[in-house]
Amino acid sequence: MRIFRAFIARRPACAATLGLVFGPDMAMAYLGRGRKALAYILVGLVISIVQLWLFGVPSAAVYGYFLTFAWHLTGLVHGYRAAKKLRPDAVFPWYSRWYSLLLIFLIIPLALAMLVRALVFQPFTIPASSMLPTLRSGDYMFAQKYVYGYSRYSFPYELGPKHRVLGHAPERGDVVIFRTPMDPSVDFVKRLVGLPGDRVQMISGILYLNGTAVEREPAGDLTYQSVTVHAFKETLPSGRSYTIVEQVDNARGDNTKEFVVPDGHYFVLGDNRDNSLDSRFYMGFIPDENIYARAAILLFNSEDGSRQVSWIQ
Repeated sequence: MRIFRAFIARRPACAATLGLVFGPDMAMAYLGRGRKALAYILVGLVISIVQLWLFGVPSAAVYGYFLTFAWHLTGLVHGYRAAKKLRPDAVFPWYSRWYSLLLIFLIIPLALAMLVRALVFQPFTIPASSMLPTLRSGDYMFAQKYVYGYSRYSFPYELGPKHRVLGHAPERGDVVIFRTPMDPSVDFVKRLVGLPGDRVQMISGILYLNGTAVEREPAGDLTYQSVTVHAFKETLPSGRSYTIVEQVDNARGDNTKEFVVPDGHYFVLGDNRDNSLDSRFYMGFIPDENIYARAAILLFNSEDGSRQVSWIQ
């Protein structure tokens, strides 16, 4: 009860504690300093953007942690000093009450974060190297959910509409997030290469679309986890280009039958052609409503810190 009364009385130690734990924006709101709280909220947004960039640059990541420390230290110091200057007869506005602080700084941000995750951007961590070199094991990325509209797996517990609404269908060359009919509990990421009605085939490691070889040219060698692979720049008929890798041209998936993509389905491949289970194998064709996001922004790699913030091609 003494601690509760101390918080109600807005003691300097209580303001300093809130500032240290949550930041100076909450400390100022707690003390009824609305303009300063708003200013700190705006500064906090800028700092969050800067930190996102810093954490994606291995040589600069330490500065991101420094900003975090400085932010909370500012909350401690400013909260304590501002509370010391309070007049005994100070009248506090509505937003400084405990339930208002809870609503403004915890419940609303959490609700907005959940809404953004459901409708706009969703974070993903890549667990394997089937999309090398585009995506590596340990990569942390954001996927866009709004570009394709919303379908069955756009929302938790498969609460989305059975068929796609709003947005547009995926395009050839997109790196897509989807679920398979055989295991709808697992998210997969692959590159979409075949549209409904397309004829897709691999011959000696070359991708053929509708009987025509997709143009590819050597792009050097790449060593990843002590394995050296050959990189190629692959260019689709639309002119869209990206990089793939493979070790040999006669691996298990380098010579296939001709697949005819049925209506309402798509054909997907991993960019790491000799190390990807995709539409060439058990995964098969992917129903349209199972594709619910497009890989968009690469942030960093959690395993070796070797990646920088960039758009995924």
